[in-house]
Amino acid sequence: MSVWFGDVSDIALNAMSESTLIANLGIEVTELRDDALVGRMPVDERTVQPAGVLHGGASVALAETLASWAGYLAVDREKFHVVGQEINANHIRPVSSGWVTATVTPAALGRRSHVWEIRITDEAGRLVCISRCTLAVIEQRSTYATAGERG
Repeated sequence: MSVWFGDVSDIALNAMSESTLIANLGIEVTELRDDALVGRMPVDERTVQPAGVLHGGASVALAETLASWAGYLAVDREKFHVVGQEINANHIRPVSSGWVTATVTPAALGRRSHVWEIRITDEAGRLVCISRCTLAVIEQRSTYATAGERG
């Protein structure tokens, strides 16, 4: 059974990311499963720290991006919007090049809050970071839009 609200197959998440931090970091959604959302981010000059490895803040940005998109897809977007309320992350291993992949799954989906688990792995499938993000579900039509719709 799908965790998503309604038909989400035609929602263009990557198009809505244009002209945002998401696009600047190279984050893109790659797969939508019934119970998970998957995305990736390059490990390059935009996302590394001065030591040449993936910046923990970039990992957190990837985690919150995927959790927020998942929350957006899991609610009635005509009635509700989701916003980040809390996020934590444990950085497990460094990555110096290539891509990292994030998979977000629900830990708890309530009427007023969601908790999402995000596992970030390297190209060899090794765990890089594990994160948990809490979203508040607010009674307001979602304001996610494409760059052209934002003005």
